[in-house]
Amino acid sequence: MKAQIGQEAPPFTLPSSNGETVSLADFKGKTVVLYFYPKDMTPGCTTQACDFRDRIDDFSGLNTVILGVSPDPVDRHKKFIDKYELPFQLLADEDHQVAEDYGVWKLKKNFGKEYMGIERSTFVIDKDGILVKEWRKVRVKDHVEEALTYIKDELES
Repeated sequence: MKAQIGQEAPPFTLPSSNGETVSLADFKGKTVVLYFYPKDMTPGCTTQACDFRDRIDDFSGLNTVILGVSPDPVDRHKKFIDKYELPFQLLADEDHQVAEDYGVWKLKKNFGKEYMGIERSTFVIDKDGILVKEWRKVRVKDHVEEALTYIKDELES
């Protein structure tokens, strides 16, 4: 199943930074911001995670949970969370199956080298499990604010 706006979001179950297994279905009744990022502890990913951290109360006030997903293992996620005091779960998609389901596992190029990796992307899933918004090839600057504004303007009525 590939992610499509207006359709049920692709389901997933992944190991979480809190030591538990987390499924999308666990969050029925809440809005979910599901963001995919390339790698823990890198500059852009750290900025993005800290931006979500700094606005967590605003998202929580809108009955919204933040879930970050990368191919990093749970142990690395735990170190990332501890270092930056992240108040949300990070999910380990080590086989990148969920990234493929959401269409964010892409061929990337860096310094002339080609490799497969995560294309930074964010998805908003409504309280009924429907994918309602996506941002692909996300630029970190102002992105969290854009996501928060979308939820306030489009989902809070």
